[in-house]
Amino acid sequence: MTSPTRLLPVLSALAGVLLIAGCASSGPGAQNPSGSTSPSSQPSQGSGDADFDATILDGGRMFAVISYGSSSQACVPQVGEVSAQGQVVSVVLEDTAPADTVCTADYAPRASIGALPEGVDPTKEITLDVTYGDIVDDVDLDGDAAFAGAPGTPTDYLPSAGWIDDGSLVLLTWGSSSCPPVVESVDGAGAAGTVTFVTDDSKVCTMDMAPRGTLIAFPEDQVDDDAFMLTLVGGGLDATVPVRG
Repeated sequence: MTSPTRLLPVLSALAGVLLIAGCASSGPGAQNPSGSTSPSSQPSQGSGDADFDATILDGGRMFAVISYGSSSQACVPQVGEVSAQGQVVSVVLEDTAPADTVCTADYAPRASIGALPEGVDPTKEITLDVTYGDIVDDVDLDGDAAFAGAPGTPTDYLPSAGWIDDGSLVLLTWGSSSCPPVVESVDGAGAAGTVTFVTDDSKVCTMDMAPRGTLIAFPEDQVDDDAFMLTLVGGGLDATVPVRG
């Protein structure tokens, strides 16, 4: 078994601020299911039985695990210890917010971003064994010959995206951890979609370069998951991104 590894150094910039788009905006397409906004004084520790979703990002270097709980930014679980034995990757999600953190009482999907250990081959099938509190589940991910980034190598800081469910995807972008992308609108049909982000040049942002995971949903009966191209507009994120998975 490889030695346990922590996230790439750049991930340390998150330090409790890993986010999903729903935490930053309730704009169309951002997955932030409405629910009770009554605060809870405790971070949302995983318990009971639940399923995780996951996808591979950053050309095969990184992954996103989707858990469910409070959508409050500080209450999103962080990826802790990650280790691998062959193509089986063990991932521990941790609640890192202080015990007195106030979390909303909604039940929303949250994206936790981690780095695949060196030696894992993203072109072949990968199994993520995920532990979050009392929840233990595994997610099988298909390999993709198009992944050109080897785990453990430096990122190129380009946006990437992967499907997590029918019509739902995780978009990985890089930038200030204090200024996450805010979805303004989502439009898509067939094998193409467009996400427009709010542009706010007046906001003061930290100067770090952190990964930001944004959950985006299209009506599953309107888009084709195969060969899907996602166009990003606004928010300094203008690009066209193929969606893997």
